[in-house]
Amino acid sequence: MNQDSQFNGEADRGDTRPILIVPYMWIGDFVRNHTVVRVLNERWPNRPVDLLTTSLCAPLVDYMPGVREAIVWDLPRGRLAVGRQLGLAKLLRERNYGTALVLPRTWKAAIAPALAGIPERVGFVGEFRFGLLNRWRWGEKKLPRFIDKNAALAQPDGAPLPAEWPVPQLRVPTGDILRWRQANGLSAGAAVALAPGSVGVSKRWTYYPEAARLLAERGLEVWVVGGPGEKGLAQEIVAAGGPGVRDLTGNDLRNGVLAMAAAGVAISNDSGLMHIAAALGTPTMGIFGPTSPYLWAPLNGLAATVVQDKSVLSCQPCQSTICKMNDHRCMRDIAASEVVEIAQRVLGGVGTRAST
Repeated sequence: MNQDSQFNGEADRGDTRPILIVPYMWIGDFVRNHTVVRVLNERWPNRPVDLLTTSLCAPLVDYMPGVREAIVWDLPRGRLAVGRQLGLAKLLRERNYGTALVLPRTWKAAIAPALAGIPERVGFVGEFRFGLLNRWRWGEKKLPRFIDKNAALAQPDGAPLPAEWPVPQLRVPTGDILRWRQANGLSAGAAVALAPGSVGVSKRWTYYPEAARLLAERGLEVWVVGGPGEKGLAQEIVAAGGPGVRDLTGNDLRNGVLAMAAAGVAISNDSGLMHIAAALGTPTMGIFGPTSPYLWAPLNGLAATVVQDKSVLSCQPCQSTICKMNDHRCMRDIAASEVVEIAQRVLGGVGTRAST
């Protein structure tokens, strides 16, 4: 008998036990998790879905339709933290979950659901997790994209991948955006949000200061959005762009969500803020160099996918966090003037999947 037969057969249509998703905790990946939520909502409309989250990503859950609750629990990345795992297991046990989807392949991600005694613990084979998971899935390496690997766990075992997955959605009430603008002393006019940060310096387009200056010269309000790690970049961009450019970086991810929701267009590296903007429905320009748009662009689609096409680089896409070849030409050959021209077309309502 298939070990996943009960989970796959869906014989008990009256099952109302909640489902827990244990997701990847990088911001962009966390946004992608909403596709998994939507697949589960469609498959089991009577079963609430909760998301385990870190304090950093917790604000995103407030804007995710179809999620009942965020379970906020910070676990250290570099060590086991037995006491924290036991505390999380106790919390999960009290919520009577029927199913846990463990998306990461790490054994640490599966510990608390197992200790909590969640009856169905679904995940791919990996990292010696025998005994921690009891609904094994195989064939992860054959799935082409990150989202395919994650969302496949929400389907019956062996089900074919759909032609298209449900796209992630973030919904921000209009009143929240208006109050955020007022609190930050921002006008009601169209603004361009710049997201110059990313995990890995090779994914960072270096011409944001020049782009900010050109946008401001054309009378557009420019916001620099990011976390505390982008404060230095923001100051450099503001210095180049002048008084029409605002530094809106900060510690609270909610601020970034609201900025992206309020913007007329977002220009971003391959980063979490790119996924946030796209899921909000904000016209988003994604600048790609070392990473593949096919693998890492948002499912929502982009107003413009910006890549360099002036030369063929044998190293691209390298997927590396640090450039080791060709002096970062995959990003340096994307000119600020060309990005600004695309942004103006997007603001004018002409979406494009363009290469520069």
